[in-house]
Amino acid sequence: MKGLSLSTIFLFLGFSIFGQNFDAFQYRTIGPNRGGRVTTVTGTPMLPGTFYLGASGAGVWKTEDYGTTWNNVSDGYFKTPSIGAIEMASNDSNIVYVGTGSDGLRSNIISGKGVYKSVDAGKTWTHIGLEKVGQIGAVEIDPTNSNIVWVAAIGNAFKPNEERGIFKTTDGGNTWEKVLFLSNETGFADLELLPGNPNVVYAAAWKAKRTPWTIISGGENKEGGIYKSVNGGKDWVKLEDGLPKGLIGKIDLAVSPTDSSILYAVIEAPGKEGGVYKSVDQGKTFTQTSSNEGLVNRPFYYTNIELDPTNPDIVYSNANPLLKSTDGGKTWKRMSVPHGDNHDIWLNPNNPDLLIQCNDGGANVSHNGGKTWSTQFNQPTAEIYQVAVDDQYPYWVYGAQQDNTTIAIPSSAPTASGAQGTQIMMDVGGCETGPAIPKPGDPNVVYNNCKGRFSVFNKLTGTDREYSIGASNIYGHNPKDLKYRFQRVAPIHVSPHDPNVVYMGSQYLHKTRNNGQIWQTISPDLTANETDKQVISGSPITRDITGEEYYSTLYSIRESKINPGLIWTGSNDGVISVTQDGGQTWANVTPKKMPKGGRVESVEPSQLDPAKAYITVDRHLLGDTTPYIYKTDDYGKSWTLISTESNGIPSDYTARVLREDPKMAGLLYAGTEFGMFISFNDGETWKAFQQNLPVTPITDIIINRGDLVLSTMGRGFWILDNISALRDNSIAELNANPVLFKPEDTYRYRTPWGSGDFPNYSSTSVSIDYYLPKELKSGVSLEIFNAEGKSVAKIVSDSTQLKSTKEQVEDMGLSMVFEYVDTKLETKKGINRFEWDLREKGAWSSNKSRSYKNGPMVPPGSYTAKLTVDGKTLEQSFQILMDPRLEQEGVSLETIKEQLALQNKVNQLLSEARKFQSDLEKKIKETKNKEEKEELENLLKTIKNDEGAYPQQMMVAQISYLSNIIGRADKKPGNEEIERFKELQEQFNQTKKQVDL
Repeated sequence: MKGLSLSTIFLFLGFSIFGQNFDAFQYRTIGPNRGGRVTTVTGTPMLPGTFYLGASGAGVWKTEDYGTTWNNVSDGYFKTPSIGAIEMASNDSNIVYVGTGSDGLRSNIISGKGVYKSVDAGKTWTHIGLEKVGQIGAVEIDPTNSNIVWVAAIGNAFKPNEERGIFKTTDGGNTWEKVLFLSNETGFADLELLPGNPNVVYAAAWKAKRTPWTIISGGENKEGGIYKSVNGGKDWVKLEDGLPKGLIGKIDLAVSPTDSSILYAVIEAPGKEGGVYKSVDQGKTFTQTSSNEGLVNRPFYYTNIELDPTNPDIVYSNANPLLKSTDGGKTWKRMSVPHGDNHDIWLNPNNPDLLIQCNDGGANVSHNGGKTWSTQFNQPTAEIYQVAVDDQYPYWVYGAQQDNTTIAIPSSAPTASGAQGTQIMMDVGGCETGPAIPKPGDPNVVYNNCKGRFSVFNKLTGTDREYSIGASNIYGHNPKDLKYRFQRVAPIHVSPHDPNVVYMGSQYLHKTRNNGQIWQTISPDLTANETDKQVISGSPITRDITGEEYYSTLYSIRESKINPGLIWTGSNDGVISVTQDGGQTWANVTPKKMPKGGRVESVEPSQLDPAKAYITVDRHLLGDTTPYIYKTDDYGKSWTLISTESNGIPSDYTARVLREDPKMAGLLYAGTEFGMFISFNDGETWKAFQQNLPVTPITDIIINRGDLVLSTMGRGFWILDNISALRDNSIAELNANPVLFKPEDTYRYRTPWGSGDFPNYSSTSVSIDYYLPKELKSGVSLEIFNAEGKSVAKIVSDSTQLKSTKEQVEDMGLSMVFEYVDTKLETKKGINRFEWDLREKGAWSSNKSRSYKNGPMVPPGSYTAKLTVDGKTLEQSFQILMDPRLEQEGVSLETIKEQLALQNKVNQLLSEARKFQSDLEKKIKETKNKEEKEELENLLKTIKNDEGAYPQQMMVAQISYLSNIIGRADKKPGNEEIERFKELQEQFNQTKKQVDL
């Protein structure tokens, strides 16, 4: 690559890397294994242990064991992870319909993509239309014909659209008819079919819209209310007798399965008009039974009513809290559930004590009517707002989980013992909104934001010390009256030049040098601050001011890692600002052609060029899903849009975050509403970088120690280990020749044996990436050499390549080169990855699949990988690095080498002893003389354990035990171990003399 210009590299890329797939680079999930927001649940009486949940950002999950385990069934099929409704056919549990787009219109709601259908109980899915209807509030299946399906479409949450209303199909989704439509601003949140007569339909109209500064839920009476059809949707009448006459908002309906004359409605309306209404004459007249405020708590977000399938007087209301009535909706009592913010409930018609309920913490099953519940710590569906990492070894990952706590979890197994599949998680202060930023150099200190309030958490004491800017609770205020406006997820940024310098953003940029005890405002208002946007959120009925809607606040902050005092900010109303002198002077550098008002989700100063920066802008709350990614090369004087309609990112994949690779110019990673993208040419073109990552919003990205670390809005944290191949210039030259990419330097951690796939903690390995220009059946091998040029391992892709040598026979199977077959040494065309486990040769075993495996870890040092492809050899060097914790403990490289020398001696003795045992057993079988045979059998008993429970451990087992205790941890061998080895060596030598083999 020497002498090639950047543009020449980009030209190569157009013909090489963009013709490749990236399947070799697989993400892994690290959790947390704690449930996130679930918006809908359902079950079936035919299979009482089977339930489905639909999450707001995690897709559809299924349990077949009453909630003991959950498995995702929508990955690979659904274009969106946002679920609004799930329904199973009453006469065939294999038939399932799912409406996408959840109905709780939060500011971070993910748009729907229509309806999906499964005819094999969720194994496979087919998209069956209504892709543009937006959010779906309900799906109902005709109990007499599963091809007749009804959908209540709320519509686009952020702008008017014609594709909202009540839709019906009579052919299983091949075609749809819009059977009820009010306007392009009013959709339908719910519908119910009359038990016994599915041609009678009730539908609940709802005018709703979300903007960045307010939530509109409801309107004039003509814009909402309850509608009824008695002829399958051909004609409709509005039900009005006894219902609110003025403003009306979100409505949810429930019809009694045991008495179809009874209809309940929970209704958002002003003052005491809000609450539960009941009809005993199929909607001709209604009577309000309760105006309990808990029934209409944050109605745009909750509002769900359900009946006991065997008793119309038992009513459940999902809101905050979960309420239950046993007298037909007159009085209500609170029910205890594992988490607050309730959304849906389903009760088994044959046994209503068996039920499933969902909330912002996941889904939970009860067998006893809600007295006890199944766990929510088996659903990896967390919504995480952002990601940070600390500088421990191995590093930990930090973020804030929506409606839960901040969390810190290890990137890989943090200790050398304990099960790999055990989730380790800790709360690190602050609250659900975050961010949570560990202090560089001291991971025991974590800087936090909780809904605009700054605090410093100390892990050693568990103390969270709050030092909020303004020291004022800003909840519930009209933003125009606030001194400081903070978003719920107000950004915190630690200076890359001084870990004691922390920045935080209101409409101003604030700075502290002493953990918030003294704050300095170092900027003017860096937002657009339009007065018509500074309003009380929640209209025209229900006030809702939680901080999500505070507009004209800073949303992203970054200081250049190259130039101290060069700071970029972005506001949630679309303003980009920069200072080059630490805040003394500021420039508004918002791109002139960029549409106004968008949320600047990320600012990214280049780590390679101080004049360069990147921004991502999200306008989906304004009804514009276009991904806006810009770059500047002149401190913001001019900008270039690098996410055009034709350069790789789909036009409705709203941009969330962009990060530049810190080592490779032009290598960019972008997270969008529906997944990951990568560019090798500074944004000129993009390619999907999704691989096995589920479809879900990517909320943040960080590159740390050669890993790509992601947070998502629905599936927790994910890590792509070792991106060194992406940074290698060779990736621009992939053609007819094989390529071996330079491996990333790798820390030598001891990790426990795997025991489960969640969280997916990787065992220590060196990722060796290579490119093959064509599919090969054989002829691929990989050999690892240490600094002295000695081969420590040789891996081949098929057994025919293993060589039998005289040395293997003469030296009792101890070949000098550790050769073994591993099918993961791929031979397919394109980029491949092999994970070398850092292991030398182990002891010989009569079990060929175990022979020479699981040897000692090689010591830290310099190594060379040699790849042979069809006789052509390629080499790359790399380093295996010492675990810094060992150095702190006093374990040196010399200690490890001394230990390794003894391990190899013991393993050689173990190989010889096992081989001797194997040969002795063969000789016993061949011996005909009874006395001689008996002597040999007695000798065998001295080296081999007897069968059965708790046998005495004989010589071979004792050698194996010694090998284990020497190699279990990095340490200086003990004198007892050294002496025991000498003893066993002598014992074996004496045993060999007793028989001629």
